[in-house]
Amino acid sequence: MSRLRFDAILESQKRTPLAVEDAGRRSEIFASNVFNDERMLQYLTKDALDSVRNAIFSGSKINRKIADQVAEAMKGWAITMGATHYTHWFQPLTGATAEKHDAFFDLLDDGRALEKFGGAQLVQQEPDASSFPSGGIRNTFEARGYTAWDPTSPAFVYGTTLCIPTVFVSYTGEALDNKTPLLRALNAIDEAATGVAKYFDKNVVKVSATLGWEQEYFLIDRALANSRTDISLTGRTLIGNAAAKGQQLDDHYFGVIPNRAIAFMKELERECLVLGIPVKTRHNEVAPNQFELAPVFEEANLAVDHNLLLMDVMDKVAAKHNFKVLFHEKPFEGINGSGKHNNWSLTTDTGVNLLSPGSTPMKNLQFLTFFVNTIKAVDNYEELLRSSIASASNDHRLGANEAPPAIISIFIGTQLGNVLDELEGVTKGKLSPEEKTELKLNVVGKIPEILLDNTDRNRTSPFAFTGNKFEMRGVGSKTNCAKPMTILNTIVAKQLRDFKKEVDALIDKKSLKKDEAVFNVLREYIKTSKRIRFDGDGYSMDWEKEAKRRKLSNNKNTPDALKVLTSADSISLFQATGVLSETEIKARQEVELEAYIMHVQIEGRVLIDMVYNQVIPTAVEYQSRLIKNVLGLKEIYGAAHKGLSDTTASIIENIGENMAELKKKTDAMRAAITRADKQADTHKKASTYCDSVFPYFLEIRGHCDNLEQLVDDQLWPLTKYRELLFIK
Repeated sequence: MSRLRFDAILESQKRTPLAVEDAGRRSEIFASNVFNDERMLQYLTKDALDSVRNAIFSGSKINRKIADQVAEAMKGWAITMGATHYTHWFQPLTGATAEKHDAFFDLLDDGRALEKFGGAQLVQQEPDASSFPSGGIRNTFEARGYTAWDPTSPAFVYGTTLCIPTVFVSYTGEALDNKTPLLRALNAIDEAATGVAKYFDKNVVKVSATLGWEQEYFLIDRALANSRTDISLTGRTLIGNAAAKGQQLDDHYFGVIPNRAIAFMKELERECLVLGIPVKTRHNEVAPNQFELAPVFEEANLAVDHNLLLMDVMDKVAAKHNFKVLFHEKPFEGINGSGKHNNWSLTTDTGVNLLSPGSTPMKNLQFLTFFVNTIKAVDNYEELLRSSIASASNDHRLGANEAPPAIISIFIGTQLGNVLDELEGVTKGKLSPEEKTELKLNVVGKIPEILLDNTDRNRTSPFAFTGNKFEMRGVGSKTNCAKPMTILNTIVAKQLRDFKKEVDALIDKKSLKKDEAVFNVLREYIKTSKRIRFDGDGYSMDWEKEAKRRKLSNNKNTPDALKVLTSADSISLFQATGVLSETEIKARQEVELEAYIMHVQIEGRVLIDMVYNQVIPTAVEYQSRLIKNVLGLKEIYGAAHKGLSDTTASIIENIGENMAELKKKTDAMRAAITRADKQADTHKKASTYCDSVFPYFLEIRGHCDNLEQLVDDQLWPLTKYRELLFIK
C-alpha cells in the first residue's frame, strides 16, 4: 500500500496547469445555454410567452396546448445547441439531484424516425421512484412517482441533454423532493410579505425571497485523494496526523491562487456562466487547499437550483484538471472545515429590498418591520431552524473553532441594538406628536447613517444581519440550500401573517393610525425576542451557560436536532402555511435519521477496514523490523546491547501498546455497530449510533495517528496530511 501512496505523490508532482481558453466577455456568454426570457422571445408565440411569464410571476397554470408550443420551441432550440436527449432534473431526498435521459427520438408506424418532444413530455414524466428515500410514504415495490415541470426555473442544455427543472411527488401527491416544499414556502412568504409591504406601498404585487450562497470547498489532487479509502468512500479523512504546518500563519487566506487551481476556476466559471450561474467571487480560504466561490444574488428557487448544478459542474471540471473536490464539512482534522453561508433577503416587484433602509422615515419603518419580524420568527423557531442544517457531516463543523455554534442566535450590531432598545420604550397605544417626531427623525430616520458603520462583523454568529440581508452561516457545504431556505421562509411567512393580524386589529378595534399600530406591535416583538440577540463570542462556555439561562436550544448532534420536526408546534406551523403535511414532515424526519445512521455506519465500517487491513499490518511489519534490530544488537554485543537498543525497545513497546488499544477500541466499535443495527426504531437507532458508536471514532483515530508518527515514513500506506494539503 505504501507504493500506492508514493506513486500518487509522484504522479501529483508531475502535474502542470491545463491550458484553458479565455472565456471572453462574461456578458456575451452568460446564459447562452439557458432557455430564458431572451430565448423565449425568439422561439415562442406571444400567447405562449405570456402564459409562461404569468406562470413564473403568479404561479398560474399552463394549458396543454400552450405546453405543446413551448415543448416544440424548447426542442428546436435545444437541438441547435447540440442536445440529443432531454431529462426531468429533480431533487429527491438524497440531497443531490437526479435525472433520467430520454432521446428526442421516436418511430412512425411506417418505420421512419423523427425527433419528438411534446407538451406531455415537458409537463410530466414518471421515473421509477421505488429506490429513492421516502420515509415510509411509499413501499419499495410501488414504483410510481411523478416529476412535473417548474417553469420558474428555466431549462438549460448541459452537455448534450436538455435539463428541465421539476418537482417530484408520489402517486398519492406527497412531496418526495426538496423543491416542492421550497416552492410552497416561497409562495407563503410572497403572500405574507406582500400583505405587509402594502402598508408602505400599495403598488407592491409580489415579494420574492432572494438567496446568495457562498460555496466553500477543498481541491485535492485526484491521485492523492484516490490513494485513501476514507476520502474515496466518505469524503473525509477518518485518520491522519496533523501536518507540522497547517493554517497557523494565515498565509493561504486571500493569498495568490495556485496555478492549477486558477486554471480549474477559469474553466469552472466559463461552464457556470453559459449555464446561467452568475459566479462572481473566487478566493483562497483559510485552510490549505481550501477555496470559495460566490455568485450574484438571485431569486431563492433559482439560486438553489444553481447551487446544485454548480456542485455537479465542479466535480466534472475538477476531474478534467486531475482534482477531486471535497464538499465534506470537515474533511481534515485540525484545520477549518467548509460551510455554505446563505445570505437571505426579501425584494418587491417594485425593486425594493425590504431589509435595506431607505431615504425616508416611512421606508425605514418598512425596513424595521421586516427586520424585527425576522428576528421574532427566528426567536420563535430557533430550534426548527437549527434542524434544517443538521447532518452527520455538519456535526463535525458546528461548534468547532471556525464555525458557528449549534446554538442559534442573531447578531445585529451595537448601533441597531440601541435603535431597538429605544423602540422598546414606545408608548403603548396612541403616540404623542412629540414622540412621533422623535421616533421618525432621531430614531428611525437615522438608520441609514447607522448602517454605514455597523460595528465590526461577528463571524461566530449563526444568523447575522450584514447591512441589507441576514446571513445564515451554519449551513454545511454539502447541504442542499432548499432545506434551510424552506424553514426560514416558512417561519418568516408565519410571523408576518401574525404581525398583520395584530396591526389590523389595532387599526380596526383601537382606532390607531397605521404607523402607531406598527410601532406598538414591533415594541412587543422587540421585548419578547431579546433572548435571541447576542453580539458576543459564540464559542465561550459563558455563552453556553447564558444561552441555557435564556432557554435557547443547544442541540449538538443530528438525532437531537431532528426531534423538533415532529413537535406539535412544528406540525402546526407547516400545516398552517401549507408547506408540508404531517405525513410529509414525519417522512422527512425518518429520511434524515436514516441518512445519519447510514453515514455513521459507513464511516465505522471504513474505519474498521483501514485499521485491520492497513494500520495494524504496517505497524506489525515495522515492529518486526525493530525487533530484528534489537536481536541483532544482542547477538553482536551480548549484555552490552541494552544501552544501545533502549530507544528501539521503547518504540517497540509504544507501538505494541497503541496496537493493543487500537484493536480493543476497534473491536468494541464493531460490537457497538452490531448492537445499534439491531434497533428497530429509527430514532433509537440514530441515537445509539450517535452515543455508542461515534465516540469510538476519535479514540481509534488517536491511536492510528500515534502509530503514524512511530512507523517508518517509507512504510506508512496512507497519504499524509502534509502531502494532501501542500502538494499544489
